[in-house]
Amino acid sequence: EAELSLLECRVCFERYGPGGQRRPRNLPCGHVLCRGCVGALGGPDHRRLECPFCRRVCGSAETSDCLPLLQLLEVLGPAGGSVCSALRRGGGAAGPAPAGLGLRLCLGGWGSLINPTGVAACRRSGRLAVAHDGKKRIHVFGPNGACLQRFGERGDAGNDIKYPLDVTVTSDGHVVVTDGGDRSVKAFDFEGRGVLAAREGFCLPWGLDATPEGEVILTDAEAGALYRLTADFKRGKLKKCQMIRSQLISPRGVAVSQTSGAIVVIEHLKAQGPNNGSTRVKIFSAEMDLVGQMDSFGLNLVFPSKIYTTAVAFDKEGRVIVTDVCSQAVICLGKPEEFPIFNPLISHGLSYPVGLTYMANNSLVVLDSGDHSIKIYSS
Repeated sequence: EAELSLLECRVCFERYGPGGQRRPRNLPCGHVLCRGCVGALGGPDHRRLECPFCRRVCGSAETSDCLPLLQLLEVLGPAGGSVCSALRRGGGAAGPAPAGLGLRLCLGGWGSLINPTGVAACRRSGRLAVAHDGKKRIHVFGPNGACLQRFGERGDAGNDIKYPLDVTVTSDGHVVVTDGGDRSVKAFDFEGRGVLAAREGFCLPWGLDATPEGEVILTDAEAGALYRLTADFKRGKLKKCQMIRSQLISPRGVAVSQTSGAIVVIEHLKAQGPNNGSTRVKIFSAEMDLVGQMDSFGLNLVFPSKIYTTAVAFDKEGRVIVTDVCSQAVICLGKPEEFPIFNPLISHGLSYPVGLTYMANNSLVVLDSGDHSIKIYSS
């Protein structure tokens, strides 16, 4: 029953699909309908519709794709399948989390955050920035969990955010967001003032992470490219946008080592025939030489279950940490020269982990889109 409620539109009771009239759409109130029902409820002029569950009125233009459901449909593959089989494969093989790593704090939740897509930590202040699908797209939490600021209005103005995909925080304290709605990169200070909007011919800017020098490494999922952005955020001036790698396959998540400058990227490989899509983790040196990679097949040699990676980070020792939505876990893959290793760090308590970051005190932050929360683990 829970699975049907998740995968079917509760108006027409048709199963959601990745495209066409069955594509899942978010309403501003947080409820999800298929595109066909959104159009039918909007009437002939498609201007206003009333949520059939909470009766909140909104405009059709205020709806947006439900990214977590679309990602889940991608994991299930074109042949369908059950959530149980997709998300719990190998669930009993991961083992317990290492001693001393425990859940310290849980933030957000439904209503506070709606379908969050990215999380980043400010190493200087300890604040957390979260990108989600609410009316104000960026929430800033303090180290103690208090919500300090909300900004990034949904709209069409230059610094409004249409559809945030990821977020990072630079060393000088600026929040940088990829906006899939108008294919741009936007920067704000922690008070919510927009300082820069870069539109450099990006096809679909997706993941991003800040380097220790204050630059931003950015993936373009449609162009298959990796960029390095250099900017004076205080003055709102973009200095340079340089492509540093091309011929990647749908790159999304990206992370930069704060010690070595190495860069790790998650590629999303297309499904062939009835098979499910898969992911591949690639690691480059600071000079952009490929030093290691690991796909689902390679990981299956050490862990006999499907791995589908949605987020990546480096810990302070330079080890690669990834989320896996199939086993609902956070996994350490080791340093690049150690591949392949498989060390589960968190193997319970997660629903659909989509974001990772480390705080200055080495606490591990996991963004869980399944229950719209931020979970902070520490030793």
